[in-house]
Amino acid sequence: MPDVRLGLGFDVHPAQLGRPLRLGGVEIPDAPGLAGHSDGDVVCHAVADALLGAAALGDIGRHFPDSDPGVAGITGLDLLTRVAAMVSDTGLGASSCDLTVIADRPAIAPHADEMRGNLARVLGIGPERVSVKASRPEGLGLTGDGVGCIAVALLGGR
Repeated sequence: MPDVRLGLGFDVHPAQLGRPLRLGGVEIPDAPGLAGHSDGDVVCHAVADALLGAAALGDIGRHFPDSDPGVAGITGLDLLTRVAAMVSDTGLGASSCDLTVIADRPAIAPHADEMRGNLARVLGIGPERVSVKASRPEGLGLTGDGVGCIAVALLGGR
């Protein structure tokens, strides 16, 4: 049987005024940024956790704890690049990734293709293997005034 693995990732950060909002490595204007030890890129964090989970390597908090000053301010794409390398070291690689951004604002659709391209480049796959979608929680308070993301990654042996 081929070595195929599935991982699920989730991340959420509250809004923080005065910081840029980055999702999937894309800076989104006219929206509050997200609080965090890093740049708060919940898209990259959720994808990273999905990769780590599929490879049975724990979670990003284990590898990049908020108590480590060496990763303070790390960008989501840098963190995801490091995680992709860790996964590659196990002999696995991404085959596809699907994610849903959960936020009342900003609108994700205008930025989805750029996010797909960024994620695909880091994962070493074509953008047709990365899906970026969004859902509004319709005021139910699922993310507070922040942004969340759920991601699934499929890995295969190389």
